[in-house]
Amino acid sequence: MGKLFGTDGVRGVANTELTGQLAYQVGQAGAYVLTKETKKQPKILVARDTRISGTMLEAALVAGICSVGAKAISIGVVPTPAVAYLVRELGADAGVMISASHNPVEFNGIKFFNGEGYKLRDELEEEIENLILARSESIPLPTGEAIGTWEMDHSVIDKYVDYVCNTISGDLKGLKVLVDCANGAASEVAPIALERLGAEVELIHHKPNGININRMCGSTHMNDLQSQVVGRRMEAGIAFDGDADRCLAVDEKGKLIDGDQILSIVGLDMKKRGILKRDTIVATVMSNLGLTIMSKEQDVNLIQTRVGDRYVLEKMLKYGYNLGGEQSGHVIFLDYNTTGDGLITAIQLLYVMKKTGMPLSELKKCMQIFPQVLVNAKVKNENKHAYSEDPEIQEQINALEAKFNGEGRVLIRPSGTEPLVRVMIEGKDKAVMQEEAEKLARFIEEKLGE
Repeated sequence: MGKLFGTDGVRGVANTELTGQLAYQVGQAGAYVLTKETKKQPKILVARDTRISGTMLEAALVAGICSVGAKAISIGVVPTPAVAYLVRELGADAGVMISASHNPVEFNGIKFFNGEGYKLRDELEEEIENLILARSESIPLPTGEAIGTWEMDHSVIDKYVDYVCNTISGDLKGLKVLVDCANGAASEVAPIALERLGAEVELIHHKPNGININRMCGSTHMNDLQSQVVGRRMEAGIAFDGDADRCLAVDEKGKLIDGDQILSIVGLDMKKRGILKRDTIVATVMSNLGLTIMSKEQDVNLIQTRVGDRYVLEKMLKYGYNLGGEQSGHVIFLDYNTTGDGLITAIQLLYVMKKTGMPLSELKKCMQIFPQVLVNAKVKNENKHAYSEDPEIQEQINALEAKFNGEGRVLIRPSGTEPLVRVMIEGKDKAVMQEEAEKLARFIEEKLGE
């Protein structure tokens, strides 16, 4: 068994890579590590998205939690950011979300939150992982009345809905919004919150059946939302991913508004109101060149981190910033939640529309989008990081960087969750960039693939 924790918890194909046995071990070791200093019976919230494998993994995970004497409280199908909030609100010792986010239905994952609602530090994940991999018998297992218990409480999601609605001081009355719920965790919560704020809401992909999560819908497949926003004459479209920790938007003309543009729109609004801390937005190296130019023109500080919302959050916490995110739609409003929150992002974006009276097609003009091309190279999972050490691949990358010098950039990075190396080129001529990105991706596949 290799390394378990990736960039966002434990993830794999359910029932082959992420088995019930592994879920039990993760629950047991995770509960022990996160609650071993607790003097009373620990309380751990457990939630999931709509995947068919979710209940199987939840049962195994909860058994592991109970085996170390902790109380597991299942709160049902809720967005990942709801777990981060409810851990704090309910005074739980930890929270667990069973989800593979934007990935296809055959995948699932397990990610932990500590008692403050933050994803775990690397050293805590390593401690949990080491206990599992070593098959350690050092975890004390109680007996009798000290064994943990499992209870259900699906009503607590109301507290999250109340909270997200209170992140704005007004309402969304009069806005006609089409919402793509990705057949995932947002399917019930998002329409309730938006309708409570007064928006006129219509829904697509909001009927999960266990196997249709993210299937040609949601924030990774925007075409249907784009066409239907125009066809239904809506003022905006909102798309979530499977666990609703990310959000993308569509303007009234059916044009995509990505995470960089959302950061620009809400960031400038926050700066105008004097609540953008240190006038700074935190993004990643994958952010569009247009975000950099916007920040210079609008006197906003732009800090860039390595790819991954956890690294954005680390920078925000270290220096006291309150807005950050990724092009993919992970946006962190640290004044309101400790992780990316798709529903809060949607509400904040729509509220700027409501206050200004401007359509999204006008609001997004604050940032120019430079064309980007992203091509995935399929490689062996154990080879994902080898591209940086292969001299022939590095030679190809250096030649390409020299070719685009001054008129674009090249970024190569391994996927955090899949056996892929991502090749991204940004510049002026999209056709040339596409050709070069595909050529480099195929070369990487030849060197590092099967």
